Amino acid sequence: MAKVIVMPKLGLTMTEGTLSKWLKHEGEAVKEGEPLFEVETDKLTNTIEASASGTLLKIAVPEGGEAPCMAPVAVIGEPGEDYASLLGGAEEKPAPEGDKPAAPPPPPPTPARAPGERVLATPAAKKLAKELGVDIALVPGTGPRGRVTEEDVKNFKSAPPPPTPAAPAEPGVKASPLAAKVAADIGLDLKDVPAKGRVMAADILAAVQKGGSAPAEEAPREEAVPMTGMRKAIARNMQNSHMTSPTVTFNLGIDMTELKRLREQLKSADIKVSYTDILVKVVAKALTEFPLLNCSVEDNKIIYKHYVNMGVAVALDNGLVVPNVRDADKKSLTEISAEVKDLAKKAREGGLPMDALTGGTFTITNLGMYGIESFSPIINQPEVAILGVNTMQDKVVVVDGEICVRPIMNLSLTADHRVVDGSVAAQFLQRVKALMEKPGLLLA
Repeated sequence: MAKVIVMPKLGLTMTEGTLSKWLKHEGEAVKEGEPLFEVETDKLTNTIEASASGTLLKIAVPEGGEAPCMAPVAVIGEPGEDYASLLGGAEEKPAPEGDKPAAPPPPPPTPARAPGERVLATPAAKKLAKELGVDIALVPGTGPRGRVTEEDVKNFKSAPPPPTPAAPAEPGVKASPLAAKVAADIGLDLKDVPAKGRVMAADILAAVQKGGSAPAEEAPREEAVPMTGMRKAIARNMQNSHMTSPTVTFNLGIDMTELKRLREQLKSADIKVSYTDILVKVVAKALTEFPLLNCSVEDNKIIYKHYVNMGVAVALDNGLVVPNVRDADKKSLTEISAEVKDLAKKAREGGLPMDALTGGTFTITNLGMYGIESFSPIINQPEVAILGVNTMQDKVVVVDGEICVRPIMNLSLTADHRVVDGSVAAQFLQRVKALMEKPGLLLA
């Protein structure tokens, strides 16, 4: 029995999805559990497996099409099954194997006589024309005085449509009908084709091969490209964030000397961690001491979170996602590093589970690898703060009264001023600075 395949609901907030790619074609055999199509939501792309075995009878939503959750997107069953009722009756029955799609209707024939001119036809010809649905005024007559005969109607009905006339040659240029048509098809001016007398199709071919006489198509000056599901979600979320939170961004430089030394020590012990991994550990500890930076606002209430789910922004080709390291405040640096790498890999492969993208309490976003020195990150709602990580640069500074060169990294903290006052944000950043410049404090 045929079974309808629907757009899955991949999360509580998902209302629709974009069918980004079909992995099977109509008429192809499908096994239950086999990858069938890919769905792009506002957060990620998921591969959906077939929930039944059989033949993919119908694809109801094409690639790039959108559909509400639980709406039909395809039908799987046995060849020849009637599935129209499963799709609300909107679909036609599948055509029998071997049938070919109907050819497009021929262009209307040229009238055989002037408009209003009396049509002379035999009674048998008139009767046959009525039965065949032929306008007898269009049928050329071969009988006496141009009378239309029954044979004329039969021949007219079975005759192929007249060929499309070739494009006329340029005034003053003699060309064969085929040459004129070829020139018109490729947008070539016949005046530019060298020929001895009448321009022939071979002359056009020779001209194109020698100098590319056919004009190249000019690139469009503008192009409208529809937003993908992920891009639309990012635009919607960013606009909502700006409308929801009155924000202030705070910047502070961090001396990375000790943190660089720590990272090298770990590397020598074959423990490879990134600065982002270390920042997750540092910021998670600081958040436990400054709970206002780890809360959310709902219905004029401040919701304090007694856990730290640290979001780490991951850039993709078509947008970005923010998977969460859950309970980051309770995990070791090596556990955090392994989880960050795993989440980033799954994000780029489109294999993130939905629960990895929800429930975050704070976000870190890193643009340091692009040489950015300062920026104002946008809060990932419903969180109240986000930390931007900038590039590390060697700078001349004064330490203990002496001029020296130190690696300095700027941090950019954007906070929701509804709940996070400037003094609280500044104290939080100072604590993060202290932990980064003296990483031994992480053990305290």
